[in-house]
Amino acid sequence: MPDLRDPAPYDALLLLSFGGPEGPDDVVPFLRNVTHGRGIPEERLKEVGKHYFLFDGISPINGQNRDLLEALRTDFAGHGLDLPVYWGNRNWAPYLTDTLREMTEAGHRRILTLATSAYASYSGCRQYRENLADALETLRAEGLTVPRVDKLRHYFNHPGFVTPMTDGVLASLASLTDEERAGAHLAFTTHSIPVSAADTSGPAEAHGDGGAYVAEHLDVARVIVAAVREETGVEYPWQLVYQSRSGAPHIPWLEPDICDHLEGLHGDGVPAVVMVPIGFVSDHMEVLYDLDTEATAKAAELGLPVRRSATVGADPRFAAAVRDLVLERAATEQGYRVDRCALGALGPSHDLCPVGCCPARAPKPAAAGADSPFA
Repeated sequence: MPDLRDPAPYDALLLLSFGGPEGPDDVVPFLRNVTHGRGIPEERLKEVGKHYFLFDGISPINGQNRDLLEALRTDFAGHGLDLPVYWGNRNWAPYLTDTLREMTEAGHRRILTLATSAYASYSGCRQYRENLADALETLRAEGLTVPRVDKLRHYFNHPGFVTPMTDGVLASLASLTDEERAGAHLAFTTHSIPVSAADTSGPAEAHGDGGAYVAEHLDVARVIVAAVREETGVEYPWQLVYQSRSGAPHIPWLEPDICDHLEGLHGDGVPAVVMVPIGFVSDHMEVLYDLDTEATAKAAELGLPVRRSATVGADPRFAAAVRDLVLERAATEQGYRVDRCALGALGPSHDLCPVGCCPARAPKPAAAGADSPFA
């Protein structure tokens, strides 16, 4: 039996996130990082950044990552798990390369990574792995001994991720009037991505018809609908919808958009809608603006009561789920066979992204996968 407090062979956990600006002066430099290599003029970046300026140039994501970092450290300490937790971002301070350098100089040689994206997709998985490879190559060029970096499996269907979201839906439904609740619909929302990216998400056997990206979201939605039915006795009508589209208008992206969906439901006489942001770990800008501001304003214009249910954030159950995933992976690396928690029909995800999983937009090395040059 594996020791349920032993993280060996891992000696540190890296919380890896997108990052966000923390003041007005940060917005354009942050967006310049996000769009690096695309040649977007600064005036266009200011236009793109208008959502941030509505909130004094502050994205909530960094603050939420600090909360999650504290929740993880508290949970680990409370359960005797001796594993330091660090935090690095792709696009803003603390930058991933700086954090990995700090970890390497502190002597860490086997690092597990928790990405703040629960689902399979290029932008939600492969791109993080490419960022890890870039950072490791930088450290190698500096003459440092490059650590081995692995990535925790996708946790979209782990009970510690799904159950807090279910509770959020129940709370939102309870806040409606009896009449509204009786006819309410659930709109499960996630970030829209290009159809081509969706169709090639996940391992090759999952490609087509939205690939793993759509399949995983649908599976989570079904689990939540079933849990709500068990609690309330009602199976609420629902649909998976999308938000936060960007990019050229001629490129097909996943639809329908949440605002279009709200218009359609209102036209059908639906009395209320609960928006359920299952695609997001925390209340970052896409939730704060696209749902809490834009979609809520559209609903008010229609006279349609809406609620937005809670994301997982730093919920202690999510921190406990991360601990479970860490120990599961450690036991596997030690040669033990362990039960892997997963709800729904898809089962637990893979530890190593196989070759061809969420293929790159251009040939580029990626860490923490079957094809990693840093294994």
